[in-house]
Amino acid sequence: MPRTFPQSFLWGAATAAHQIEGNNLNNDWWQLEHTAAEYGVQFSGDAVDSYHRYEEDMTLLANAGLNAYRFSIEWSRIEPSPGKFSRAELAHYRRMIDTANRMGLTPVVTLHHFTHPIWFGENGAWLAKDAVEVFTRYVEQACAILDGVEWVCTINEPNIVAVNHGQQRRIAEGKDYQFVGAQPDAEIGEALIAAHRVVAPLVREATGAKVGWTVANQALLPAPGAEARHAEVQHLWEDMYLEPARDDDFVGVQSYTSQMVTEDGVVPHPEHPDNTLMGWAYRPDALGIALRHTHAVVGEVPILVTENGIATADDDRRVAYTTAALNGLLDAVEDGIDVRAYLHWSLLDNFEWGRWEPTFGLIAVDRTTFERHPKPSLAWLGQVAKANAL
Repeated sequence: MPRTFPQSFLWGAATAAHQIEGNNLNNDWWQLEHTAAEYGVQFSGDAVDSYHRYEEDMTLLANAGLNAYRFSIEWSRIEPSPGKFSRAELAHYRRMIDTANRMGLTPVVTLHHFTHPIWFGENGAWLAKDAVEVFTRYVEQACAILDGVEWVCTINEPNIVAVNHGQQRRIAEGKDYQFVGAQPDAEIGEALIAAHRVVAPLVREATGAKVGWTVANQALLPAPGAEARHAEVQHLWEDMYLEPARDDDFVGVQSYTSQMVTEDGVVPHPEHPDNTLMGWAYRPDALGIALRHTHAVVGEVPILVTENGIATADDDRRVAYTTAALNGLLDAVEDGIDVRAYLHWSLLDNFEWGRWEPTFGLIAVDRTTFERHPKPSLAWLGQVAKANAL
């Protein structure tokens, strides 16, 4: 028996500007790729040239039968210098929105996906006294191109932003970089929450869009006897970012794997032949765990699955993983959880934040010619979307 999804369910895929556009010369990740090259951080370069090929990418998505595309706009292109805005770049992203609409793809637009202008970092980034004011200034400009956009994410995975920038803060303070066991920096997290609380109502009023943000859901589970420690870790990693979403129009759930929490904290993934190319455990059940926990925290706020996928070179495994994850999503829906969308990560094999090897895409890309090669998983997910059933 087919299992059907809710009416008007959004089916699509997600990307992030820095991972696919190429040559984002003015953001902090481009800077990191140069300063940390000796530590193994790879170079994004031209990425997959989606800045110029976005229409081709959207065409492949729409022709497969999907009806939504989540993408981000790049702050460092729009505001290359403090208070100086590029009308040409704003127009570029408006053309992306118009192209998506023309192709029948509902655009889900993210305003901040891990990157910021180099000048913002040099001025103290999220810990600067005027960080919220500066981010708000950028968001106000972005609102000028968001007319008719139904879904807007303010900040992608603020908990991971707090991890990444917390590590940079450690280095600036002369401490060692934590390769294992890094946690979100709570002070940076509070700054991100403050920024979201200011810009979310601003975007809602200016555009009429439904506004929220996305959280990296860890699907953490307690080891026997470690329930109190689990609750403490889960609050630091997720709940302090989910709680503000109670005031939003939706919250984005982003889930890939699950981890155990003992009295010592989060247990790293042990090596295992089933682990993904990210080194993560193969846990398609993580999505269902994440949806249930998010619902327990935010209540009746609608949920969009804004990222879910697997880093693998085996496309059959991608289909198997996604099938199991979608069954978990349907189980949650049948239990009364309001899930409105499934946006697969990712549309394209892309630059995975310092590495090219982990392949999450429904479409492979030849990085020499930029030729796109759709994988069988794209057609499969398109068939699921057209049937709105599994």
